[in-house]
Parts: sequence; structure tokens; C-alpha cells
Amino acid sequence: LDADNYETDPCLKEIRRAENYSWMDIVTIHKDKLPNYEEKIKTFYEEHLHLDDEIRYILEGSGYFDVRDKDDKWIRISMEKGDMITLPAGIYHRFTLDENNYVKAMRLFVGEPVWTAYNRPADDFPARNQYLKFLAEEAH
Repeated sequence: LDADNYETDPCLKEIRRAENYSWMDIVTIHKDKLPNYEEKIKTFYEEHLHLDDEIRYILEGSGYFDVRDKDDKWIRISMEKGDMITLPAGIYHRFTLDENNYVKAMRLFVGEPVWTAYNRPADDFPARNQYLKFLAEEAH
């Protein structure tokens, strides 16, 4: 995606239309830009899941999403300017900055945003069970 022109990027517009991403905002994660920076960074790095998909589009900077594979081992995903990721509801994950300590990201949502994170263990939620079922089906 064209992060320099995200406001007019036709590809982003089409993704938002096709996926029904009706809500968006922009967050900057940097010690000078994010209130309660140290606390927020620790919270982002706690292993957790959400009951809705988490969609992030990197506009500037870089960082890492760590996700669990089917064997519960960590996979690190490097994210940089122009990258978009969708973490499915129910997947355990965490986020951290890289050595640049800066990222500006668009957060996208279907409908109104719900920011609730459920720290591990959170295995009793239907979203977690649906995700595990999806993993099992993909393994076959």
C-alpha cells in the first residue's frame, strides 16, 4: 500500500470497502507522542487476544507483531511502512517496537472499535474456539 498517500490511496479505499472497515484512527507510538508510553508499551507486549479482528496499517516507522503458531510457538512478523496486517479474533499475539522506537499506524475496525484485550489464558471465549477450529481445518 502507498503509505505516503494513504488519504487518497485507491487500494486502501477498496480494501476498506470490501472488508467493511468503516472506522479508523491513527495512533503514534513514541515516548513523546503517546500518553503513558511506558505503561502502554508493556500492555501491548502482554500476550493477549481480542474478540474482533485487529487490523493495522503501518504509515511510518516499524515494529513487530508476535503471534502463536499451531504448535504454540512464537512467530515474529516484521512490520514496516506500507504493510497491513489482520490478526484474526481469538489469536494470541503481542506487539513491540523495534530499535527505532517509533511507529505510526492506522487502526481499522468493522463498526465501532472495541479495545478490550484479554490476557492469556483466555481460552473460554467463543472467538478463541473459532480460531482453534480454523487452525485445525487449515492443518488438514
